[in-house]
Amino acid sequence: MSATPAPGDLAIDFCGLRLASPIVLLSGCVGFGEEYTRVAGFSNRDAGAIVLKGTTLQPRPGNPPHRLAETPMGMINAIGLQNPGVDHVVRRILPGLDFSETHFFANVCGSSLEEYVEVARRFDDSPVAALEINISCPNVREGGVHFGNDPDMSARVVAACRRVTRKPLITKLSPNQTDIRENARRCIEAGSDALSVINTIAGMAIDLATRRPVLGNVQGGVSGPAIKPIALLKVRQVWEVAAPQRVPIIGQGGIASASDALEFLVAGASAVGVGTGLFYDPLLCPKINAGIADYLREAGMHSVSELSGSLVTTPQPAPCTAS
Repeated sequence: MSATPAPGDLAIDFCGLRLASPIVLLSGCVGFGEEYTRVAGFSNRDAGAIVLKGTTLQPRPGNPPHRLAETPMGMINAIGLQNPGVDHVVRRILPGLDFSETHFFANVCGSSLEEYVEVARRFDDSPVAALEINISCPNVREGGVHFGNDPDMSARVVAACRRVTRKPLITKLSPNQTDIRENARRCIEAGSDALSVINTIAGMAIDLATRRPVLGNVQGGVSGPAIKPIALLKVRQVWEVAAPQRVPIIGQGGIASASDALEFLVAGASAVGVGTGLFYDPLLCPKINAGIADYLREAGMHSVSELSGSLVTTPQPAPCTAS
């Protein structure tokens, strides 16, 4: 018989994997798991999992510059999935990672159904713990968001990848679609074990001196605290579909503090994704962990799962007034 966890315990069960923390470091923000290790005081052990940079079948040079633009309370990126290709990642990069520190998830990208399948197949025969299917990238001209905004195509990609891997599948959903609930439902039916909610929101910036787009790709993905209210709503909407199926959600979009992370957990997330927040504060993860642990202890909760989906939506009673 297992012992009851102490109040404030941060470990979670995610698709059969034990994550020491509910924090997941997001794809594209930490390279291939080594970039922030150069920062004094940073440790991969502070995260329950790290999602590696988006990987395609063949190497991609990415989009032309400029690729980043700062915006109030966030940034816009149009990196364009620059990566060395799946063979290089599997053969050269993965052997150099310390898998004793945390779990590593691959981020599977493609411009065709066949490419998604082949990249998933290559990662299935590798030490990564799970595969995140990126069908929602808004800053590539082919694939990406084209798949993620069509529930039929989303389901086809998930089902095809499901046939070639035994590892947990996490589908990364786009906020740039008409009905995120329907897309979530279709992805679950197609075999997705978890959902990642949300990807960046399509946006752009203009240089008034030249009246030209700041980004070489014209548009990019907006991330950071500015998108947090939108992301919270999308997480709650997806939770309505995912909770009855016991499908966990990685909630993400603008998390820059422990309070932000707690809001996502209350809204229905099982884990929380941190990305752009690391650019503000590379040592953010231990602060979030400490804040979540303190909240759980004060609430008398023994696990993060008790907090997940605990949003109270019943109307508050009207205050009494003197007659």
